[in-house]
Amino acid sequence: MKIGVRKFSPMKRFKARTTGRAKRTIKKALIPWYGKRGTGWLHPKRKIYNTIYKKTTFSIFDLFK
Repeated sequence: MKIGVRKFSPMKRFKARTTGRAKRTIKKALIPWYGKRGTGWLHPKRKIYNTIYKKTTFSIFDLFK
């Protein structure tokens, strides 16, 4: 498990900010529970991993806030 600063990737950040909007719109129209809070129980291992990862790491941009 990583602890500390997450590695910055400009291309991944750009892709996440541009291509995801259309996909999210389509998925929200087709899948009723997509994007809702509390659906982490569908993948319990992933939920635990992501919870710990989010608490133990931080972005380089968080230092400037």
